[in-house]
Amino acid sequence: MTDTGTAPEPSASRRRFRMPEETGVIIALVLMILIIGIARPRFLNPINLLTILSHTTFQGMLAVGMVYLLAIREIDLSVGWIFNFSAVFTGLLMVAGVDPWIAAFGGVAFGALLGLFNGILSVGLRLPAIIVTLGTYSMFQGLSLVVNNGRAVVPPDQDTSYFNAVAAKIFGIVPVAALVFVVLAIVMHFVLHRTKFGYRVQAVGSNPEAAELAGISNATIKLQTLVLMGAICGLSGAMYIGFRGAIDPNEGSDFVLVVVAAVIIGGTPLSGGYGTVIGAVVGMMIIQVISSGLIFFGIDATWSTFVTGAVIVLAVSLDQLIKFQRARRANRVKLEQDSATEP
Repeated sequence: MTDTGTAPEPSASRRRFRMPEETGVIIALVLMILIIGIARPRFLNPINLLTILSHTTFQGMLAVGMVYLLAIREIDLSVGWIFNFSAVFTGLLMVAGVDPWIAAFGGVAFGALLGLFNGILSVGLRLPAIIVTLGTYSMFQGLSLVVNNGRAVVPPDQDTSYFNAVAAKIFGIVPVAALVFVVLAIVMHFVLHRTKFGYRVQAVGSNPEAAELAGISNATIKLQTLVLMGAICGLSGAMYIGFRGAIDPNEGSDFVLVVVAAVIIGGTPLSGGYGTVIGAVVGMMIIQVISSGLIFFGIDATWSTFVTGAVIVLAVSLDQLIKFQRARRANRVKLEQDSATEP
């Protein structure tokens, strides 16, 4: 007996496979590590690679939060000083005798409060966050220097569970701080792509007018995202002082360039509407690999800033080239469809 039924629909497993958006930057990172490793085999030492990962931890946390801001077409220039001020606040609480764990939570809350201040100004004045944070950058810097009297803040008793936990290494190799960074990145990746808040962030960045018509408040999303950015800066600052045991008065002053660079290199466009946390993490690792590679090749470390800027220009140029090619392809397809429907 023959089967006269219709052919079954293709199964989901036979659908067209799509490469992850982060594939390109991951390949670039692996190639860079291999190239430097071939020229300088000591670079491939697992201890050195784990050291690079640990160096990405605190700036990498800030990059995770910056992904959300770029996704809504905003940039926070004050992240370095929110980080610094939160660390100073945490350290001063410890100096005053507050339990280090409570002081750390206080630092996270303080960072969120600074982010809320940025958000209220940006939403209330109806100004882009980049304009507002250009001012609060100096405000937070000045207040931090006033509070710490221009000197490093060093908690007196560092033989406590908090300092031991943050500075510990799992199996004597993997820093706990780096592990927290990885967990944060995974959670924030899930939030961005699998939760209502993440969908709204990308909707606002993709088309603010359409988002408003759909009932999504642009002002609320901007406020929430800036508070999130501040809280992540506070977490990074609180962990930094637990990891290093002190916070210098100017630590974090140059973070914003590296953070924005990592996010852009990772594939989050300046035009908004999309963000990749995993890409930002890989982008931060690329920057650290470049800095470490310069040292292994005996090149002055001061060149790292120039190289970082050059990588940003290259990443933005490639992003624009890809967009241009996609637009041309879309226009060509549209023209072909229009010509096919003409009588």
